[in-house]
Amino acid sequence: MNRPIPLKGIIAYPITPFSQDGAVDLVKYRFLLQRLLQAGVHAVAPLGSTGVLPYLSDAEREAIVETTMECVAGRVPVMIGVSALTTERTCHHARFAESRGATAVMIIPMSYWKLTEREIFHHFKTVAESISIPIMAYNNPATGGLDMRPEFLALLLQISNVSMVKESTGDLNRLRRLSELLAGSDAAFYNGYNPLALEAFRIGAAGWCTAAPNLIPQLNLDLYAATQSGDWDRATVVFEKQLPLLKLLVQGGLPRTVSAGLKELGIDAGPLRAPLMELSQDDAAKLGAALRSLLGQG
Repeated sequence: MNRPIPLKGIIAYPITPFSQDGAVDLVKYRFLLQRLLQAGVHAVAPLGSTGVLPYLSDAEREAIVETTMECVAGRVPVMIGVSALTTERTCHHARFAESRGATAVMIIPMSYWKLTEREIFHHFKTVAESISIPIMAYNNPATGGLDMRPEFLALLLQISNVSMVKESTGDLNRLRRLSELLAGSDAAFYNGYNPLALEAFRIGAAGWCTAAPNLIPQLNLDLYAATQSGDWDRATVVFEKQLPLLKLLVQGGLPRTVSAGLKELGIDAGPLRAPLMELSQDDAAKLGAALRSLLGQG
C-alpha cells in the first residue's frame, strides 16, 4: 500500500472568531487565516480544538470550510476537522470537506458513552469508506474523552486511507512508541502537544499540529527549519525560547489563550462562544508578558 502523506511541517490551527452578536465572523476569519498564510505555514487545519469545532452548527462548519478553501486557493494543503458525535454526521462533514477540495480530514472520536475499540475502529472504517482523501486519526483524551493507545492507533492504519496519526496526550513515551510502530510504513505521525515539539521532530514526526502560529509563526517555522537541516543545537535554542509561551497555550486552553494573545497583538478576535470565557486577568497578564518578551517588547 502506497498512501499519500500530504502534510508536513508547521500545520497551523486557526481560531474561529465570533462577532458581538454571537455569530461566526467570516470576515475576521478570512483576515486571521490570511495572516497564517502570509507567515508561511506549511498547511492549515480549521475546525480543530482551536476552532471550537464542537460548539459550531453544521451550517457554521460548512461556512468555515468554504471560506477556508476560497482563501487558501491551493497555496497550501488544507486539513478539515470533521468530528461529530455520530458516525453519520462525521461522514457528512467528511464528504462535504472532500467535495470542497480539502486535502485531508482529521477525526477525533467523540462520545457521551465510552466507546470500545471495536466501535472506534468501525467508526473510522465507515467514514473512510465514504471518502477517498487521506484521514488523520487524532488522539486527545483531554478534549474527546476517549484515549486511543499507540497500538490501536497503528491498527487504524490498516484502513486504506487512514495514513496519519496525531498524538496529543503530552506523553513522550507514546510518541516514541508510535515512531517504533510506524517505522518502515507508509504512514506518518504528528505531534499535537506544543511542549513536545522538539522531541517529536527528533524522533521523526512529520509535522507539528499547533495553534502557536497564530501568535509566534516565525519561531515555529524556525524550529522546523532547524530540525530539517539537522542543526539540533539551533533547534534547541529556538525551542527553549518559545517553550514558556507554548506551556501557557496548553495550560490556558487553546481558544482562550489564542484569543488573549491576539488581543495582546492588537487583533480583536471577538468574544468566545459560551460557555467558554476569556482568560482570567492574571493568566492574560502572564501570557501577555511571555508574548512581549518573545517579540522584544518587554
